[in-house]
Amino acid sequence: KSANPQWREQFDFHYFSDRKDMLDIEVWRKDNRKHEELLGTCHVDITALPTKQTNCLELPLEKHPGSLLMLIAVAPCTGVSISDLCVCPLGDPSERQQISQRYCIKNSFRDIKDIGFLQVKVLKAVDLMAADFSGKSDPFCVLELGNDMLQTHTVYKNLNPEWNKVFTFPIKDIHDVLEVTVFDEDGDKPPDFLGKVAIPLLSV
Repeated sequence: KSANPQWREQFDFHYFSDRKDMLDIEVWRKDNRKHEELLGTCHVDITALPTKQTNCLELPLEKHPGSLLMLIAVAPCTGVSISDLCVCPLGDPSERQQISQRYCIKNSFRDIKDIGFLQVKVLKAVDLMAADFSGKSDPFCVLELGNDMLQTHTVYKNLNPEWNKVFTFPIKDIHDVLEVTVFDEDGDKPPDFLGKVAIPLLSV
């Protein structure tokens, strides 16, 4: 019941220069659990923002009254990566040695926020549900850890897709849960859910 809401929440998105350059924002109004109404949208061209500084933006909502006040900082992406299986970031013995040195006992309190990192190799899926009329699916895999989210490419018309990708996440909370979800790409429509698994970090 507010026309001037304050959320004061922070979200981290991993922006890679070869990906989509627009940040799309939507504002919704909830009447109850079932009814929602779109109050407006706005877009931010990430490539036009200065880097390594916090940008204060007042964004008018398109075709609707009101505006959003946001702080957006574009900074170099550290600790997060996507690579092919053949060039796995920890495949180099010297790199593994550097990592072991970084997280050895004597360096435990050098940076309290640097708990560690998680590397996930997403190889393939087997016997997925057919979501299309053709008896096939267009699956892709989404990995979420805390508020970090990365995803694979889509393998079209396949129930046994092979992605062979390596994902690296910084760990901010040892009690986080890695959520791996498989979706079926459905063009302009929201993707169809094909399955999910949750893996607590403490079980690894």
